[in-house]
Amino acid sequence: MNIGRAAATPAVPAPSAPAGTSPASVPGPGEPPAAEHASSARGSRGLAGRAARLAAFASRTHAPYQAAAFRIGIGFVVAAFLVREWPHRRVLYGDRSPWALDMAGRLLAETGGFTVLTWWSGRWWFELVYHGTVAVAVLLMLGWRTRATSVLLMVGVLSLVNRNTQVTDGGDNILQVMVIYLVFTRCARVWSLDARRSRRLGDDPGRDRAGFLMWQAVGLALLWVLGFSATGWNAVLWGLWAVHGLWWLACRRFPRHRARALLDDTAAMLHNCAMLVIAVQVCLIYATAGWYKIQGSRWQDGTALHYPLHLPEFSPWPWLAGLLAANMVVVLALTYGTVILQVAFPFVVLNRKVKNVLIPVMMLEHLGIAVVLGIPFLSLAAIVCDAVFLPTAFLLLLGDRCTDAARRMRERVRGAVRTSPPEKGVVVPS
Repeated sequence: MNIGRAAATPAVPAPSAPAGTSPASVPGPGEPPAAEHASSARGSRGLAGRAARLAAFASRTHAPYQAAAFRIGIGFVVAAFLVREWPHRRVLYGDRSPWALDMAGRLLAETGGFTVLTWWSGRWWFELVYHGTVAVAVLLMLGWRTRATSVLLMVGVLSLVNRNTQVTDGGDNILQVMVIYLVFTRCARVWSLDARRSRRLGDDPGRDRAGFLMWQAVGLALLWVLGFSATGWNAVLWGLWAVHGLWWLACRRFPRHRARALLDDTAAMLHNCAMLVIAVQVCLIYATAGWYKIQGSRWQDGTALHYPLHLPEFSPWPWLAGLLAANMVVVLALTYGTVILQVAFPFVVLNRKVKNVLIPVMMLEHLGIAVVLGIPFLSLAAIVCDAVFLPTAFLLLLGDRCTDAARRMRERVRGAVRTSPPEKGVVVPS
């Protein structure tokens, strides 16, 4: 009975493959359909593509013109400040300073600061560091061997600032932070002697023998001064020296190797991170300054600017300070405007159009502070930091105008030399 009933039961046919598909493409029991396979493959390819685009974006050097403007500005501010204080250099940082060398050494031991001026107490060493910092700042402005001059400028600025911290101001604090960030940037890709030499050497920077000799000389100097100590700032200096040597070796021995490309991408990423950190640091400076001002009662009632205008220390032009202080509407507007701009700065820079209007306003404000209150180097340092946010189109236009002006000046000088009358007794060939 059971056998007959089973035989009478019709067999259920297996599902057939759709027309145009092979049986192998039909999913078996418990397998996901082919559409899910395709979507997951597309998703993985999409993630891989996004990761590749992100890696390509991160390994590309961004904001080269902003970095060049930052380099030129930092070098100018340091050189101008040290030249201005040249008559008082020994009182501020040298052997005549009231802040004696042993007192500075004890303070540095507590704070962990860095200065090379405590290595020797002689005047010749101080003069060498001071004038060497001026020379390095000028060379950095010109963009000559920026990998070395940026490190030397960092050493010089930190040494002078930490030698006597009792005479520093906000501008010095900004400089000693920014010169550290500058070391990690590719600040000589444009507007520099390094860029011109790179165009001459082409794709083989390892042929730069002068740079290698300079690297060897710096290594011998570090060995003579620091020995093989690798603690604290000594480790930082030795590490920077070793990285520069590794870069030259890769360019010289393995110009087409993937390791050379990896080093180049790493340097680009460090540059991008350093520029981002500089921008974030500027935003933090403005934000903290603005929020601290909000907590002051004089800033809340709009009279904060009135009081420094009556201080002789901040009135290089008494008639101008008196003219501003006599108009309370102007004082009120400048006081509240300063607070609003500083508090809003970190948020406004996220909008390109508003940022391009705000940055010139901030620069004009700093110029006004430099003229009215007589603190030019703090204002110049702030303007240099603001230049990081300038649009590339404006910097390109500025570079073209400067190039045209320099070319016209050279042609004018050559024309004046050719048309100058000969001196007496000089025979001009016909």
